[in-house]
Amino acid sequence: MPADESIIEGRSESPENVVKNAIRFNCKSISYTYTEPTIYFEFAYDTSTAAHENNLKNVFVTNGFMSREALKMISPYLDAANIDLKSFSDEFYKKYSGGRLKPVLENIQYMKELGIWIEVTTLLIPGLNDSKEELNQIAVFLKKTGEEIPWHISAYYPQYKSKIPPTATEKIIEAVSIGKSAGLKFVYGGNVSVNGLEDTACPNCGNLVVKRNGFSLLKTDINDDMCCKKCNSKIEGVF
Repeated sequence: MPADESIIEGRSESPENVVKNAIRFNCKSISYTYTEPTIYFEFAYDTSTAAHENNLKNVFVTNGFMSREALKMISPYLDAANIDLKSFSDEFYKKYSGGRLKPVLENIQYMKELGIWIEVTTLLIPGLNDSKEELNQIAVFLKKTGEEIPWHISAYYPQYKSKIPPTATEKIIEAVSIGKSAGLKFVYGGNVSVNGLEDTACPNCGNLVVKRNGFSLLKTDINDDMCCKKCNSKIEGVF
């Protein structure tokens, strides 16, 4: 028999219980992700305020396409956001995302003004958003917004019926180089296995302060004041 399309799969959950479970499992933060958090903004807001009261940090993983009113409302409780900057082309946004570029750029700048720690992720899709010119445009925009903004550049892999080839590792390495040349302090390559692309070096002395492998931390060389142990320079971020 056909499935009842009026039934939404899932289970009911309260903001209070989300926070309770986060505390129970010794989580330091709650991440609102996989579905755009502004779609369920009321739930995210109630959860974030409860989390804030219990000294938990809140992180949005977002496409950046939201109202300024929503951002201002949740900003006292939102510690960080990872924003998906899909392209620097308005045509790309209109054709593939059904959105526009300008609101995303404005919200990246507005979140910075509100004091939210922001990081940006770009998925490189061969032939669509991976030209040197476009990558440099993104890097220059981020540098002007804040040189400390981490830029994560991820490799694309085809899914379902897509005939677009996967992103070449060399292209990720090239994009990382473009970001660093533009003056960004923290640029990372993702979805590829290349030693060093996920690591954090001190922008001042070059000391390896964080070594990563996927989701694992292999080494940290940051003191309790969030400074490099070698030169005592501040390492920006939310820790």
